[in-house]
Amino acid sequence: MTTARRLSRAVEVQEAVKDIILRRRLATGDPLPTESELMEELGISRNSVREALKALQAVGIVEIRHGFGMFVGRMSLSGLVDGLAFHNRMTLRDGRNELGHLVEIREALESGLVQRLIDLYGDADLTPVAEVVSRMENEARMGAISPETDRLFHEMLYRPLGNPLVGQLLGAFWDVYHQVSDQLGTPDEPPADLARHHRDIYRAVAGADKEAAVTAVRRHFDGVRHRLARLR
Repeated sequence: MTTARRLSRAVEVQEAVKDIILRRRLATGDPLPTESELMEELGISRNSVREALKALQAVGIVEIRHGFGMFVGRMSLSGLVDGLAFHNRMTLRDGRNELGHLVEIREALESGLVQRLIDLYGDADLTPVAEVVSRMENEARMGAISPETDRLFHEMLYRPLGNPLVGQLLGAFWDVYHQVSDQLGTPDEPPADLARHHRDIYRAVAGADKEAAVTAVRRHFDGVRHRLARLR
């Protein structure tokens, strides 16, 4: 079998497994047929089944729990993260800084999200966000804000939207940035400034001031842009 034919066959098997999930109306966490059952139903070899399942596992459609079986997976952007992180490491190595493009997309996304948050949930309980801001300020006084606390702020801020894809996308951007952070050098933004920028975002959203919220988001990303500019 030629390479092209083998790849085409692999895609066909993957599509067949996805079709089984759809036809049977399986949901996240539901068990999938066993390898032997898939072999019999699809009329293919064990190797073909395993190749298809590995490919589907890589994109989060299938979850393989060794010793327990196979299940419909949860949505995962890990493949996207790994691809973007590797691409940006290559461009940084070659003297080309394309990470700024990713930061630009995330800034545009968050600028829109804060406005939508105000429009839809102007009276949302932002107490958890205020608590994270206080935690950031305490960490700033100790000399550094942890990446985990910074990430938690954005997760908690947009949680009232009830859109799980928002968290997935922001998390993907975050993971890519921090996978290449060792090549960016140390941040030149004082921790106190970073904490203040997050408090400004919180206050603007809490006060339902869309213009101030967008301005605060953009100021927050100024620090990232300055850090990237040093690589040019």
